[in-house]
Amino acid sequence: MSLPTRIAFVGNYLPRECGIATFTTDLCNALAVEYGSARLFAIPVNDPDSSYEYPEQVRLEITQDDLASYERAADFLNFNGNDLVCLQHEYGIYGGVAGLHILTMLRRLKMPIVTTLHTVLREPNANQRAVLEEIAQLSDRLVVMSELAARLLREVYAIPSGKIDVIPHGVPDLPFMDPNYFKDKFGTEGKSVLLTFGLLSPNKGIENVIRALPAVLARHPNVVYIVSGVTHPHIRKRDGERYREELQSLAARLGVSDHLIFNNRFISNEELVEHVGAADIYITPYQQEAQVVSGTLAIAFGAGKAIISTPYWHAKELLAEKRGVIVPFERSDSIAEAILALLENDAERHAMRKRAYLHSRGTTWPKTAHAYMESFQRARFERSLQPRPAQSLDAATGLMDGTDCLPALNTGHLLALTDDTGILQHAIFSVPNTREGYTTDDNARALMVSTQLDENFIYGGNGEHPNLSRRYLAFLWLAFHSESGRFRNFLGYDRQWLENIGSEDSHGRALWALGSVLGRSQDAGLRGAAGRLFEAAVPAALTFSSPRAWAFSILGLQAYLDWFPGDRLMQGIRNTLANRLLDIYDRCRSDSWHWFEESLSYSNARLPQALILTGWRSNNKRMVEAGIESLEWLVAAQHGGDGETFVPIGSNGFFAQGAEKARFDQQPVEACATVSACQEVYRLTRDSHWQTEARRAFRWFLGKNDLLAPLYDPITGGCRDGLHPDRVNENQGAESTISFLMALLDMQAAEAANMNELHQEMSVSS
Repeated sequence: MSLPTRIAFVGNYLPRECGIATFTTDLCNALAVEYGSARLFAIPVNDPDSSYEYPEQVRLEITQDDLASYERAADFLNFNGNDLVCLQHEYGIYGGVAGLHILTMLRRLKMPIVTTLHTVLREPNANQRAVLEEIAQLSDRLVVMSELAARLLREVYAIPSGKIDVIPHGVPDLPFMDPNYFKDKFGTEGKSVLLTFGLLSPNKGIENVIRALPAVLARHPNVVYIVSGVTHPHIRKRDGERYREELQSLAARLGVSDHLIFNNRFISNEELVEHVGAADIYITPYQQEAQVVSGTLAIAFGAGKAIISTPYWHAKELLAEKRGVIVPFERSDSIAEAILALLENDAERHAMRKRAYLHSRGTTWPKTAHAYMESFQRARFERSLQPRPAQSLDAATGLMDGTDCLPALNTGHLLALTDDTGILQHAIFSVPNTREGYTTDDNARALMVSTQLDENFIYGGNGEHPNLSRRYLAFLWLAFHSESGRFRNFLGYDRQWLENIGSEDSHGRALWALGSVLGRSQDAGLRGAAGRLFEAAVPAALTFSSPRAWAFSILGLQAYLDWFPGDRLMQGIRNTLANRLLDIYDRCRSDSWHWFEESLSYSNARLPQALILTGWRSNNKRMVEAGIESLEWLVAAQHGGDGETFVPIGSNGFFAQGAEKARFDQQPVEACATVSACQEVYRLTRDSHWQTEARRAFRWFLGKNDLLAPLYDPITGGCRDGLHPDRVNENQGAESTISFLMALLDMQAAEAANMNELHQEMSVSS
């Protein structure tokens, strides 16, 4: 699976003063260094009454309590064609009860979601449980930073192990250095430095370290305790600096104020290196057990610090096996004993530092970035294997109910793509993309459609479209190179050919289109021009090696022979090409592989269609049998797991013998080919099974597909360019639009034929 090219990170982002903001920014920066910044951008959440001067990585902002901003963020992400969203989840940063608002965004997203859970509760309340369980259901993968968090997901929330990735908190890749190197930055030369850093709040337990200082100073009067960090913004908004002031008053009462340094500022990454570097002992005296990750602990650990911590979940896991010292909650005497033990045993303190440093080498930010990218790739791959609808099932129900009704013919987008040269190859959404120019492939397809539209007009169609056939036929004349006897394929918008000889497939499609004009058109001028070009272009088909080029040529030759059945030269060429198809089928076929080649790729159904048609017209039973057998096998291979959904062979890998079948990307040309081949066999055999299969393939255009998303756009008359694992390709190019129109015209013709048969039966019975 290729790397995602566009990843959105949703959470908090610096300069917001928040641990999630720091983590998200550090993760984005690490990924940018490893994989390039162009593929990343952020969508932070702003807390009430706040605004921030974000860096250029931030594209959009969500307002915490504004539900509509979550909806707009989802629309923005879907519209911009992102490959993946990485959500940073913490209950308190999103609006609504237990952060409920974020679900509004997640439910609307079409792309894979990887969620990092910064909090996993052992005993959630009902709202917290409901929110996390739905986040888990909507996410393709969940990332946690500890094994305990993974175990809680499995045991408390019943989330399968296969959905969980354990990726430890990233840490700066710092050298293992002597703390004395940094002490002059803080005026602490010659002193033993204790450190706690991070956002201040009453649950941090810093008072317990201050209470431990008198016992420590009695034996080591050169100790200083640095507390770095601002008060948490939410605490500051509610209580001001009351907690910091209480800590200062406590230090004054205990007579240790001269040994306590408050660094009241939000620490940048650059300053963080100096602060952590200067510490002899790092202390996290937190008061709550239910903390599955501490970013500050991870950073100190990665810097190779001697650490003392209370037994909250993350600390117990990280500091196991003598990588740190665990002390009981709310026990200043235990903190004092641990500090003294480390200060008075240099060998043990340095051994502990070394154990922590070596253990952390797998969690440096570059390695964390690689682990996240692997999770992203896994999420995209798994989405390709198990796609999910791009809209809710409720919203899709109405669409599904109508998929047996054929939509009205709308040639609006066909006209929009066509100029005075021919039909343009591509579109940007529904706007013609002139930069990509034209192809013989698409103009040949367009000529087949316009010929059938002309035929429908003659036999009772509404005639609302102009006669496009002359324009597309003129393009084929322009494309034909008389000296080589071959068609060119790619023409720039400046009408300069980009090659001297086009592909064999484009030549075969041109022959198919010309044969269709000769076999179906009532316009003498069109037939004359098509006939002369057909005669000149047919001989090259005998030199082709592409089975699909043979099949396209056969379909054109048979259309010609339906009008001129006695042309022995054309019969001979058709039979030669059809026998080549039969020969490669017989040589490749096995009991489990009923196909012409060792892999299925594109326009697959055209191969059996060409063989069946030739065999039927030439009374060659072996050809008919081989064609029907291979089409049956192909149709079965294109059934989804429910047996009802059409799932064409994906273009991202196709389907090689003995390998996994690619499910995506799904292309309209495959549905069109299957509709056409199945209707052809129904016309010949009157076996209703084939009409059922044709309807199944046609419903794919209307939304009966893996994503429950329609590809046909009834407003423009265009067809979207295919299904990705996570979304519809919104561009409405020529191949897709013509494929839909060809399939629709085939379905309408079959419906009309059935109605005529019914009327005849009723007339006879009456």
